[in-house]
Amino acid sequence: MKYNNIWLNLPVKDASISRNFYQKIGFTLNNRYGNNETSSSFFIGEHNLVLMLFQQDLFSSFVATDISQLNYSNEVLFSLSAESKTEVDQMVDLVETAGGGIYSSPREAQGWMYGMGFADPDGHKWNLLFMDFEKLNG
Repeated sequence: MKYNNIWLNLPVKDASISRNFYQKIGFTLNNRYGNNETSSSFFIGEHNLVLMLFQQDLFSSFVATDISQLNYSNEVLFSLSAESKTEVDQMVDLVETAGGGIYSSPREAQGWMYGMGFADPDGHKWNLLFMDFEKLNG
């Protein structure tokens, strides 16, 4: 079996607010799928990763269970790679201007990574990491 794409499906309270947030932080709107009043679609990076946002009632109909309460727990942490420390630092302003929150300010980690963490307007957590593999392997 060959899997050509990976789709991340997330519940959101308001598809319009979420669509605006992800566009402002640089995700590429995917015009082939479901951009309407209850959903949005984005491409992430260059490797066939698709982010789908579904308003909570629609998402619940897919999974037939309750949705995690993100202010009390986390279901997953999404990690994105950055090309530089500067790109990590710039994401702080993009996220705050777009209506998200920073849960971890930019900092060094483990001697070879530099990263930050942010949450979208619904509380889904992401981090952005610049990984200096020369320091890891050196």
